[in-house]
Amino acid sequence: MTANHAVVVGGGLAGVTTALELADAGMRVTLLESRPRLGGLAFSFKRGELTVDNGQHVYLRCCTAYRWFLDRVDGAALAPLQNRLDVPVLDVAHPRGPRLGRLRRSALPVPLHLASSLARYPHLTLAERASVGRAALALRRLDPADPALDGVDFATWLGRHGQSPRTIEALWDLVGIATLNATADQSSLGLAAKVFKTGLLSENGAADIGWAHVPLGDLHDVLARKALDAAGVRTELRTRVTCLSRLESGSWRVDTESESLDADTVVLAVPQREAHALLPPGALADPDKLLDIATAPILNVHVVYDRKVLRQPFFAALGTPVQWVFDRTDASGLTDGGQYLALSQSVAQDDIDEPVSVLRAKYLPELERLLPAARGAKVRDFFITRERTATFAPTPGVGRLRPGARTDTPGLFLAGAWTATGWPATMESAVRSGLAAAHAALAGLDRRREHPLREAV
Repeated sequence: MTANHAVVVGGGLAGVTTALELADAGMRVTLLESRPRLGGLAFSFKRGELTVDNGQHVYLRCCTAYRWFLDRVDGAALAPLQNRLDVPVLDVAHPRGPRLGRLRRSALPVPLHLASSLARYPHLTLAERASVGRAALALRRLDPADPALDGVDFATWLGRHGQSPRTIEALWDLVGIATLNATADQSSLGLAAKVFKTGLLSENGAADIGWAHVPLGDLHDVLARKALDAAGVRTELRTRVTCLSRLESGSWRVDTESESLDADTVVLAVPQREAHALLPPGALADPDKLLDIATAPILNVHVVYDRKVLRQPFFAALGTPVQWVFDRTDASGLTDGGQYLALSQSVAQDDIDEPVSVLRAKYLPELERLLPAARGAKVRDFFITRERTATFAPTPGVGRLRPGARTDTPGLFLAGAWTATGWPATMESAVRSGLAAAHAALAGLDRRREHPLREAV
């Protein structure tokens, strides 16, 4: 069998996944990335002696595609999962003072695995806790793939199922904002159902949390590049694609600023607006739908203290603008006795363009409210990372805008977390899109390969 040539445009998780899967199937692959690194929006950079992730990224045990990716690049041991779901939730606005609760699972089968934790969850009343159980059972009956769910917002559905504003704030949005990058009223019921049904109501350990204990760049750039090299992929960084055209022979020409490449297959694994700009005429029936897929920002606040102020690896917060706080001390390489905390702030439209001085005045006092040990600590460094287009916005109706991997032009495919994976804009969605694009491309060339995800077979 001849080694067909595939060009993958974009070196994020979607593009790297596509390139690896095509190369593993015996194709000759060239991966083009405009940045000087791989990893897309899940990357690291140096700040003095620290190695900093642009944002905190986590995954769940149910994220089988991203777990496959970690295994494929030999990085699973560097991003371990919890043995059992355990999320500390601190409410600093309680009338009787700060109150700590935990969302934990037991070894019982679904849905009883969360019953004990929910029964003791101090941030809801007894009646609210009971209402959560009823809503969860109703949610379990939904089919996230049902197109009718895409046009309904999650908050409306929750209200119809007896969820109070406090219940939405202290439970549903606590999880939903972090996974969907939207509040319940701005989230498609289909995507919300996918998150909660898969993560909390599918298997006992599905929601166990994993995160990188090393800089993200070690996984998504260094190890990914090593895996690509071993698979025989030609990887070109700092290479921007300027034009994509189909030849009379049916093959493709990919023009960069320095060369032209001929290919049998092209996969555009870039953000939707970049894909729109490169699509040739006729590739999609309505390409402007890509421009209608809105984006949502994520802000990350980075604080380095001169001493340890947090004993937990992470926690979630209520009654404060702070959402999730992670200890990144070891992963960053900080070794002098201080502590480095990263605050992950989704739905950050109000803060994304604020000056650092304003954000410092807002978030440092909030950390002191949450962490008494921070009140006497010296702040050695404070800085911000901003991703203005971190994710696509999971608003009602977005499902009809997301294209599949195949285009209407033979040999041209799409990948990216924004494509029709059924998942919100997560690392899981990105990897799934890459696998979908690779297998669609292989099918188009009449080359078959077993899909690595059992549920996709």
